Amino acid sequence: MEHRLIRAIETALGWNGAEELGKDFVRGSMDDLDLVSRIMTPNRLLDIAMRRSLNRPQFRCFQKGEEVHPAIYYTDSVSPRGQSIPMVNMRTLGRLLSEGATMIMDQANVFDPTMEVACRALQWWSHERVQVNAYLTTNDASGFPLHWDDHDVVIVQLAGEKEWEVRSTSRRVPMYRDADPNAAPSDQVIWSGLMRTGDVMHIPRGHWHQATRTGSGSGKSLHVTFGITKRTGASYLAWLADWCREQEIFRHDLDRWGGTGGEALTAAAAELVSQRSPADYLAAYEQETPLPRHVPFLDIFGPLDAVVCTTRFRPRIEENSETVDVVASGKKLTLAAKALPALRLLLSGRPVQLEQAAAVAGAEVAEVAEILVEEELCAVLTPELSSGYTGLVTNAVY
Repeated sequence: MEHRLIRAIETALGWNGAEELGKDFVRGSMDDLDLVSRIMTPNRLLDIAMRRSLNRPQFRCFQKGEEVHPAIYYTDSVSPRGQSIPMVNMRTLGRLLSEGATMIMDQANVFDPTMEVACRALQWWSHERVQVNAYLTTNDASGFPLHWDDHDVVIVQLAGEKEWEVRSTSRRVPMYRDADPNAAPSDQVIWSGLMRTGDVMHIPRGHWHQATRTGSGSGKSLHVTFGITKRTGASYLAWLADWCREQEIFRHDLDRWGGTGGEALTAAAAELVSQRSPADYLAAYEQETPLPRHVPFLDIFGPLDAVVCTTRFRPRIEENSETVDVVASGKKLTLAAKALPALRLLLSGRPVQLEQAAAVAGAEVAEVAEILVEEELCAVLTPELSSGYTGLVTNAVY
């Protein structure tokens, strides 16, 4: 899926693909400021907060370095029948932001089509899971104190300015579940300075960092952080542990008293490792990841006229002599070989208008689209979902 944001990130950071993810700290700047405002604006973020029932920790506010108690900026919206729904009190939130505060929305991709499409494009690009958090800071409020993340992050400054400090790791590639708490920050400052609108920064896992507007006076800062969680050796071993249950030797109780069977168990574990490589794990992880949420297609609402592939990762298309297989999200579909042009179009990750697609991929494109929608590899292109692609991802057919 060709996405303007990915091209802009690669250009800003001097990358040519996702191979550099997690390697080195690097920063740069986008030339396309129209793209920056298209991704997210402060007002659009506030509009998302206003129209949804959000709860901590997905939505939080910080002021003077401490988290504001949710009771201060949440209220219950009570229906005429007495049903209560927690909603953000926008008047109180506005007061906090006027005074100077940091507002955080985790997983903004769950609520905003543009963020959803951007994360999906980054997942297809990186072959890893991606989520995006949005941070709005006003006036001279501070952000999080010095900390490190257990995943790689790509940060895009969308509005205003914010002061950053990035330090080296104090423990190589630390993890969320680890043998060491990694609580002592490194003293080595890699970079400190101001992130301005359009700036991009990649902070690898484990690097200490902090951001603030303290001392900046009146103003604002909006940035989004794309968190990219890569697979590790520990992830691979956990996957092997699931496979080991197929063999009886691993299902037996360990002999605490007799002390027998240890050599056989060790040999079986070594054989398991030799049978399933890390490459096998990466392929299985990508193809077996569950399907995301989507709006179901109901023919009572009208005919299927536009679709888009919404799998978390790019489907694999395997050509055979008379058939073609599609492998994605734990499913394997087998279709006639003549469906190949339609499959390449429909599974491109770009929106497809079926009437236009028939002229390029043949009349069977509509039938193939119905199959992919029924199997949930493609979703109906609603106006709301379509808005996430507009101006960012070109249609598959003109």
